[in-house]
Amino acid sequence: MNNADNMPKRKSPRIRYHSYSQGIYFVTICTQDKRHYFGVIKNGEMCLSRIGEFLDDNIKAIHSHNDYADILLYVIMPNHVHMIVAIDDSKSPEGKKRSLLSVVIGGMKQMVTIFARRNNIEFAWQTRFHDHIIRNGDDGRKITEYIRII
Repeated sequence: MNNADNMPKRKSPRIRYHSYSQGIYFVTICTQDKRHYFGVIKNGEMCLSRIGEFLDDNIKAIHSHNDYADILLYVIMPNHVHMIVAIDDSKSPEGKKRSLLSVVIGGMKQMVTIFARRNNIEFAWQTRFHDHIIRNGDDGRKITEYIRII
């Protein structure tokens, strides 16, 4: 019996009846312990660190790695990133077992972590991410406004 067997099972924050492989999502991903790895805010402007710049480049390239995913809007803050992610499962490869949203976010987190390790940069993500299904235009407008005023 390993240690994981003794741990309580965590309840998934995902809605059971939704596949997370089609739709538009507001996603927030935080750094571990909310540490300021991505940069600092100076005079009201975000100044990206080296790892923050890599994250920025990676977000811009997500569609080239996952043609079923588009990042419609995003903002990088010192210890987290907000994104509006559109997923179109009609463009996805067959046989994906995980949700396409999890594939996109997991791939991005993995790329940033690998970059940090290869460059001896201290870095860690929070283990999970928060998502919100954007259900209608009004919902989408409110989230868009929120991201733009940050």
